[in-house]
Amino acid sequence: MLRREFLTVRNRLTADDVREAAVALADRALELPELAHAHTVAAYVSVGSEPGTLTLLDALHARGVDVLLPALLPDNDLDWGAYDGEGSLARVQHGGKMALFEPSGKRLGPDAVTAADVVLLPGLAVDGRGMRLGRGGGSYDRVLARLERAGAHPALVVLLYDSEVVGRVPAEAHDRPVRAAVTPSGVRRFPGN
Repeated sequence: MLRREFLTVRNRLTADDVREAAVALADRALELPELAHAHTVAAYVSVGSEPGTLTLLDALHARGVDVLLPALLPDNDLDWGAYDGEGSLARVQHGGKMALFEPSGKRLGPDAVTAADVVLLPGLAVDGRGMRLGRGGGSYDRVLARLERAGAHPALVVLLYDSEVVGRVPAEAHDRPVRAAVTPSGVRRFPGN
């Protein structure tokens, strides 16, 4: 129910709204010290009315950062591949799910994410504790569990619209808080994460 409400608001955005927000989001994200010092960043390619990521991906790639992008596996886990500009992406249709833009090159394996200094997460909302509401597919829950098992502690950052930083979202025992949320108007940090 809650996910549907956030998606309804996003779906009302125009292409211009999404484009303008993407530029502002990239500007805010690039101010993060975590990204300024990162050698490897795990990110994702936004689709539809999600906060746009391509401007940010291109800026990170231009800085010489190794950008890893996910490729959805049949079991909803994520494999990873390198981003080498927009030409390195392929549109992949996953059954009845939405089409995603994934890296077209060599797959690096699900554990490649453990090398990331920063993991940029998609989401629908985040609350004051840093708890992220995802889309409900569980792919990023698996990523976060994999990081924990590997003893990897990258900075976890969720990319959202301003209205998606809310008072409280439901959380389960396996959920992990993020360190920060980046929106088009600024950065919100969550102490202790």
